Amino acid sequence: MGSNIDLIFKIAGVGILVAAAHWVLKSAGKEDYAFITTLGGVAIVLMWVIYQLGNLFEQVKSVFRLF
Repeated sequence: MGSNIDLIFKIAGVGILVAAAHWVLKSAGKEDYAFITTLGGVAIVLMWVIYQLGNLFEQVKSVFRLF
């Protein structure tokens, strides 16, 4: 349970950092870099979520002894 709360805080931290970087880069006229920064942040968070979903499916398989 503690790791899930940590994951939520990690996602929130990445969101805040990406939003700040996006704002700074966009105000500096670097819209392309701002978009790439946002896309990178989404990719990082998506990898974390996919990893957690994999763990969830492994736990469900072990509980119901599917394989």
